Amino acid sequence: MEGTKRATTVRLPEYMLADLNAEARRQGISVSRLIEDRLEAAMYRPNKETLEAIEEARSGVEMEELTHEQIEHFEEYVASL
Repeated sequence: MEGTKRATTVRLPEYMLADLNAEARRQGISVSRLIEDRLEAAMYRPNKETLEAIEEARSGVEMEELTHEQIEHFEEYVASL
């Protein structure tokens, strides 16, 4: 979810800030981005329909194999962007 961003101050225990800094370094992102990602994941859960679609995609059920021609068309489309 994107929108206008505003700076804020949050008080955290030192151990938590140290853990956040270490994890952000490990991921190659800022602490701010890490906190934003974690809050979004915790607060904005997918609805039932989306969860079912995710599960179906992960299961591989009803997955069809792409033809060489379909792949070429897709590559052409991506190149045109």
